Amino acid sequence: MKIIIVGAAGVIGRAVAHALGKHHTVLAAGRTSGDYRVDLTDDASVTALFRETGPVDAIVSAAGNMHFGPLSQMSAAQFDIGLQDKLLGQVRLALIGQHHLNEGGSITLTAGSVSEDPIAQGANATTVNAALEGFVLAAATELRGNRRINVISPGLLTESWETYGAFFPGHETVPASRVALAYQRSVEGVQTGRVYRVV
Repeated sequence: MKIIIVGAAGVIGRAVAHALGKHHTVLAAGRTSGDYRVDLTDDASVTALFRETGPVDAIVSAAGNMHFGPLSQMSAAQFDIGLQDKLLGQVRLALIGQHHLNEGGSITLTAGSVSEDPIAQGANATTVNAALEGFVLAAATELRGNRRINVISPGLLTESWETYGAFFPGHETVPASRVALAYQRSVEGVQTGRVYRVV
């Protein structure tokens, strides 16, 4: 299969590229690195990405920024960061990407466990991740040509503990290599409209 991974330079993206690259052709894309450059906040950039790659068998997104901070101090502009970047960015990738996806192909997006297990200072993250899960559930009912869409919802990565551990008191971590298996399941499997939780 010909698979494009957006966010391939990140912790999850690298693990997914390693897992899928053993048996498939992986095209790495990112805002500042990879085989292709793409800005998920820009329609023209996403369209140009698929013009360069041509049709693909799978689209994987492991990208997107959010705002973390106290609700009492959060502005609408700060909240909008997650809406425009991680949420609408991945939705945009799916909306445009579906037209460049081979029949029987799949789209895999990335949410996170805070969608149903909120943390302090994570109102933006919970909203964005829950919305991504909702989008996938609905989009799966309308994709044509036996095309599929799923979302991975991982817990705190073991590799990210030093950076984000303070936000997740009492949480167990999950290694990126185990999270990558859920992406492999989504890409190589047959299910659609699924939220794969890896915690």
